[in-house]
Amino acid sequence: MELTLGPVLFNWQADDWRDFYFRIADDAPVETVVIGEVVCSKRMPFLARHLPAVAERLAAAGKTVIFGSLALVALERERRQMEELAKSEDLTVEANDVSALRHLAGRPHAIGPFVNIYNEATAAFFASRGARRMCLPPELPAASVAAIAAGVPDVTVEVFAFGRVPLAISARCYHARLHKLTKDNCRFVCEKDPDGLAVETLDNEPFLTVNGVQTLSHTVMNLVGDIDLLRSAGVGALRLSPQCCDMVAVARLFRDVIDGRREAGEAEAALAEVYPGAVFANGFVHAESGVRRVGA
Repeated sequence: MELTLGPVLFNWQADDWRDFYFRIADDAPVETVVIGEVVCSKRMPFLARHLPAVAERLAAAGKTVIFGSLALVALERERRQMEELAKSEDLTVEANDVSALRHLAGRPHAIGPFVNIYNEATAAFFASRGARRMCLPPELPAASVAAIAAGVPDVTVEVFAFGRVPLAISARCYHARLHKLTKDNCRFVCEKDPDGLAVETLDNEPFLTVNGVQTLSHTVMNLVGDIDLLRSAGVGALRLSPQCCDMVAVARLFRDVIDGRREAGEAEAALAEVYPGAVFANGFVHAESGVRRVGA
């Protein structure tokens, strides 16, 4: 079973973003790394100057580098950016919006968790058009994952295994609205919350997390205790989504459990120390409410 590091979903300072991936290249036991801006196209110019160096450093370390497309293409310039990325034949691209798939058809590519693949017929259709990796939507239960994996035996099926769960994306920017700004003049206020902004209910209970135009869960998906279940379901890779914690340590703990060097319970206790304050959940994979922690 492989480990994939997903793209940074939050608005990190460009130099911090670069240094994060440099450390991943040097120290993290992951086979595949997805890079690029997938949430908000306005952030792209800040990262663009570092992309070549990051890709080169990761490749030199033996990592497979995949470039992620935007999860929501709403403007003409975003369409052009997506088309330019998808048509770059020297790059491996992960489609996070179905509009990218038209340009990727017929050549190997990946599909991210923002594209709805809920059954084996859909997975087989995408596989017939060149998809070789598929990170399934995080809300799928293990039984559905197993059925999809069985239907596409030549595809690496990936499951979202660590991080705040991406739930929705909008044309409106919640961060800008909160600060009484417009989306076009947002002043990049989302950078003030590099791990997302907690949303509370009227009873002051943590509920969701806001990241610019994106809505994520408040709880943190943690499937380190479900690795055997996922392996038996035919899962070929686990995705770790970057958070403001030591992601190298997270990757090492997952790798130790996958390779049988550490018990899952011990790894989960260690993860609580690596990411203090995080509320772990795994309900989706057990066909339960996503906020639940099953079999802790």
